[in-house]
Amino acid sequence: MKPFRPERARVRHEIGATVRLAIPLILAQLAAVGSNVIDAILSGHVSAHVLGAVAVGASIWSLAIVCGIGMMMAVPPSVAQLDGAGRRHEVGGVFRQALWLALAMGALLWFAVRHAGPLIDLIGVTPSLRYDVERFLSAISWGAPALTCYFALRGLSEGLSLTRPSMYFGFGGLVLLVPLGYVLMFGKLGIAPQGAHGCGIATATALWLEMLGFGVYVLKHRNYHGLNLFERFEWPHWRRIGALLHIGLPMAVTLLAEGGLFVATALVISTLGEDVIASHQVALNVATVFFMVPLGVAMAITVRVGNAVGRGDARGVRYAGLCGIALTLATQLVSASLMLALPHFIAMLYTHDAKVIALAAQLIVLAGLFQFSDGIQVAANGALRGLKDTRVPMAITLFAYWGVGMPAGWWLAFHHGLGARGMWMGLIAGLSVAALLLFIRFWRSAWRERWRRHMLAPAEQPVPVAPGMT
Repeated sequence: MKPFRPERARVRHEIGATVRLAIPLILAQLAAVGSNVIDAILSGHVSAHVLGAVAVGASIWSLAIVCGIGMMMAVPPSVAQLDGAGRRHEVGGVFRQALWLALAMGALLWFAVRHAGPLIDLIGVTPSLRYDVERFLSAISWGAPALTCYFALRGLSEGLSLTRPSMYFGFGGLVLLVPLGYVLMFGKLGIAPQGAHGCGIATATALWLEMLGFGVYVLKHRNYHGLNLFERFEWPHWRRIGALLHIGLPMAVTLLAEGGLFVATALVISTLGEDVIASHQVALNVATVFFMVPLGVAMAITVRVGNAVGRGDARGVRYAGLCGIALTLATQLVSASLMLALPHFIAMLYTHDAKVIALAAQLIVLAGLFQFSDGIQVAANGALRGLKDTRVPMAITLFAYWGVGMPAGWWLAFHHGLGARGMWMGLIAGLSVAALLLFIRFWRSAWRERWRRHMLAPAEQPVPVAPGMT
């Protein structure tokens, strides 16, 4: 048994390091979901009309969010590889170019959200809601540059294995959103009631305050000293920005494909009646909340794998990826157990309507069944991001979600009469295919050292692999 002790010690160390990184990230992601919950609660207490306008507007805004986040996901692995290679002095240059990319992406999203009319028409928004949906989007669009810059700051911090600031400022933004939303939506302190428009203003304002607070923290805190983040002004360096786009653009497409799948599923289910729509929303909300746990773990896996790549540590890449995936499966065992054991109880937390509870419980059971597939696919994707391997994973997810998941769901829902359950079975099929192919991709990359092709091109000679590490 003695030869295995070092291996067990390394596994324990890797899992412990991943957990320490992941817990603040999980809480930060839950805070992000919490902002949607707050918007929905405040809107619902204003009127059903405002709730409907905010719900539709938020679904469109969510597509902008995933595009911005996906693009800025290029930052954590880039910083993590430099940190792992002991080249922290180069982090400032990468971050400054990431800020230019964030500003450009923010401006693009600002324009897109303000001109979302064709998408509103495609969704088929009720004419009575359209005016307030557009007012909501017009207001919240001003938060787009703050959102992308905030995620550039988050990427910097998380790439340095400093994940607590993401948690601090995530909850800080949540705390700010409550009074801002209340004052603007209901009309307090001498301000006229703004309804859905006020919700958009409050969210955009909270995003700017959140981003500015994070920026001041990075400037002042000792953990970021010596990185030369703002030692000089730099114009855009197109080659460096191109390197970030090379990683970030496929991630943006991947997240948009996944987000688009769930939006399209909701649109298809919306043709099946009000009770079915409500049941789907309940189950989707439950699945989204639970998904924040493996997503946070996946972000930590990206950092751990990126650090190992920077060190030129082949075994470290394998340990970081596989231990992270194993940890994700453990978290998914908990979430799946709760969903499978208590579906009616969970559904009753959302509504008292017996029909909605009955159907939502069935969908929650199906959500429980895809917890393991969902966990593996997001964790494997996180590991591949650490390798800066994003183009093939993009193709895999596009095929799995839109080549398998959506057609299978449509076929089961309408040709076999399974309705919403059929669409959710399609989600299971798509996520399962994605999980299998992404895991195989990471396995082959880790063992064949394909990851060396995805390392950040160094200014000097690459860090050599120490003897015995391959």
